[in-house]
Amino acid sequence: MFRSRAYFWFVAPAIILMIVILIAPVFVAAVLSFSDYNLGNPDFNWVGFKNYAALMKYSSYKKMFTASLFYVFLVVPISVGLGLGAALLISTLRFGGELYKAVFFLPVMATLLAMAIVWEFALHPVVGVVNDVLRSGCDIGWLHSLLTSSWLGFDPAQSWYGNACADDFPLWLGDKRYALGTIAFIGIWQAFGFNMVLYLAGLTSVPRELYNAAHMDGADSAWERFKLVTWPMLGPTHVFVVTITSIRSFQVFDTVEALTRGGPSKSTYVMVYAMFEKGVKQNLLGVGSALTVVFLAFVLILTITQVWFVNRRVHYA
Repeated sequence: MFRSRAYFWFVAPAIILMIVILIAPVFVAAVLSFSDYNLGNPDFNWVGFKNYAALMKYSSYKKMFTASLFYVFLVVPISVGLGLGAALLISTLRFGGELYKAVFFLPVMATLLAMAIVWEFALHPVVGVVNDVLRSGCDIGWLHSLLTSSWLGFDPAQSWYGNACADDFPLWLGDKRYALGTIAFIGIWQAFGFNMVLYLAGLTSVPRELYNAAHMDGADSAWERFKLVTWPMLGPTHVFVVTITSIRSFQVFDTVEALTRGGPSKSTYVMVYAMFEKGVKQNLLGVGSALTVVFLAFVLILTITQVWFVNRRVHYA
C-alpha cells in the first residue's frame, strides 16, 4: 500500500498539470460553445447547437473550411516531398552538407511573423523582388515566348504572364485568385526544412547492411534501393512527419494575420484566424468556442486516420 501511494505522488503532478493545461480548457470551450457568453457579461444564455448550426449556414464559414482544407492539402504533400528529397540529397553529400542543413532549416528557426513581413515586401506589386524578376523575364525574348506560348497550354491572349508584361502584374496578396496559394507557398517554404531534419534523422536509423543486401540481390540503381530499402524503413518517420505537418498546417495563423487578415473576399479565412477573429476581436466567445471544438475534432480525426491507416503498413525496425 505504501509503495502504491508513493507511485501516486510521483505521477500526480503530471496528471494535475495535464488536466489543468489540456483537459480543463477543452471542457470549458465545449461548455461555452453551447452559449452566447461574452467577456464582461455576468450572465449568459444556453443556445444549444445554434453556434454549430451557424458554421454550416453562413457562407463565410463555408469559405473557412474550404480555405483550411485547400491549404492543408497543398502544403502537406509538397512540404513532405521536398523535405524527403532534400534529406536524400544532403545525405549523399560528402562536403557542404552542414551548410545546406543550416540554410534549409533557417526558416524554421526564424520568427515566422518577421519572415511574413519580409515576404510582404518581396511580394509587393510595385517594388517587390518577385514582380521585378517577372518583369525582367519579359525582357528575355525566349522566356517570354515560352511562358505565353500555347505549347504549354497557355492562351497568349489570356495568359496572366502575358498581361503582366504589359505592367499588369498579379497582386499576390490582394487578389483572391492568388492569395491563398501565396500563403500556402510561404507555408511550404517554412515547413519543408523541419521535415528535412526529421527525415535526416530517420535516414540515420536505416542499417547500411540492408543496402549491401539489396545490391547483392540485384538492386543496382538508386531508385531500386530507395524503393526496396529506404522508403519502407522510413515508415515510422513518414507517419510522424505527415501527422505533425498536417496539424501544423491546420494551425496556420501568423502569416494570415500579418499579410491578409483573412482576405481578400475571405479567400484566406482559415480556421485559427476565424477563432481569433470571433473569440478575441469580436468577443463572441460562444462562436469562437464552437470553432475551437470543430478545429480540435478536425485535428483529432486527421491524426487518428493517419495513424490507423498508415501505421498498419509501417515497418518498425
